[in-house]
Amino acid sequence: MEKVFKVGYGKVNVTPPMGIDVRGYFKVRKADGVLDELEAVSIAMSLGDKKVVMIAVDNCSLPNDFIAEARARIFNKTGVPKEAILIHSTHTHTGPQVAMNSDDEIISKYVTFLLDRVVDVATFALEDLKPAKMGYAVSKAPNISFVRRFKMKDGSFQTNPGVNNPNILEPVGEIDDNVNVLRFDREGAETIVLANFGDHPDTVGGCKISGDWPTLTRKFVEKSIDNTKCIFFNGAQGDINHVNVHPKGGDLNGMFLDFDDVSRGYQHTIHMGRVVAGAVMQVYEKVHYIPVDSLNYSLKAVEFFMNKETDPDKIALAHKYNDLHKAGKDEEIPFKAMMLTTVVAEAGRIVALENAPDTSTMLFTAISVGNIAFIGIPGEPFNEIGKGLKTAEGWDLVLPCCLCGANGYFPMSDSYDQGGYEGRSSRWKRGTGERIVEEGKKLLSELK
Repeated sequence: MEKVFKVGYGKVNVTPPMGIDVRGYFKVRKADGVLDELEAVSIAMSLGDKKVVMIAVDNCSLPNDFIAEARARIFNKTGVPKEAILIHSTHTHTGPQVAMNSDDEIISKYVTFLLDRVVDVATFALEDLKPAKMGYAVSKAPNISFVRRFKMKDGSFQTNPGVNNPNILEPVGEIDDNVNVLRFDREGAETIVLANFGDHPDTVGGCKISGDWPTLTRKFVEKSIDNTKCIFFNGAQGDINHVNVHPKGGDLNGMFLDFDDVSRGYQHTIHMGRVVAGAVMQVYEKVHYIPVDSLNYSLKAVEFFMNKETDPDKIALAHKYNDLHKAGKDEEIPFKAMMLTTVVAEAGRIVALENAPDTSTMLFTAISVGNIAFIGIPGEPFNEIGKGLKTAEGWDLVLPCCLCGANGYFPMSDSYDQGGYEGRSSRWKRGTGERIVEEGKKLLSELK
């Protein structure tokens, strides 16, 4: 008997209470309003007895222990294997703090609520399974993504050096403005569109809750295409954001210069959501339909070396800066704007790893649907990692998904010498970025 491919969709509201800590910067922010309701969105797929569930949560970064607990609860409720469950954070910088076993009552209650909601949304998608066919296409979202690392005229390297900074020499790296699009046409039910594009959702700023442009992308697609539901997975975005350091014409419309010399503004959030949604709509009618004759999955633990500091003087200075930051005395640290953020993040990394083991393991998720593959990366990969994974042999399309775990930045090797926020703050030793590409390709080949 021929196996029937089925797809289901679920969505729940996960907006937090006001007063909760807002995650995303090295400064205290308390939620004081809502620009967009936050959501957890899921897509479930089945083929015969096999089932997978993929969930995208409007959050900056869900901790590893939260994801592990959510997987366990979904398995207990639905029977879907833990290895077949991918949980992703869209990486909005205007979402709530999530921390297991927090002493903060608001955060603790929200974590309980969010775990319940993530189980709910997985269950809803599984209950919604309908016979379907799948098509794919690759589109473009031009002029909204920019490399955020730059070589300066003095030979140094900086992350987000500021708009119209006269000391900028050249960007370091290249963007990938491809938007991967999957379309699932279901019998007697709405069409589901899955979009995948890599960029930092950090366009809003302030203390109001927002899912940033990924939330608006979903809404714009659903408003523009009748009887369609949308889910979005962010791609390789570790060194890519929305900041055009050399704006022209109306590029800065609706934006303000924030505390870290980054231009932000909700009107720009809307603009980015429309551009990504527009990329989906450009190819929606022209996807290439392919058969789904297999559904496979894997969850693999890989050991990596930690980026530990050995210089006693640097360790002592890191303790000094870390203590000042924790005491709310950033003004006593001799740096400003993004350099202050870089120094504080580096100090936190050095202190946190001082007595840590030399190695640690990370979990990588892989799911294949016919000849389409997803690779869940447990942190923030540089764009070059995403590009490398997309070249994995034998697939029609590979969709890298960031933040399927909270393990910080995964830079490429050269960035450790160059400096900048990502390399100086990364908890992982030089070579980790390149190895993620190698291990990711191995994992994908094992699904064949």
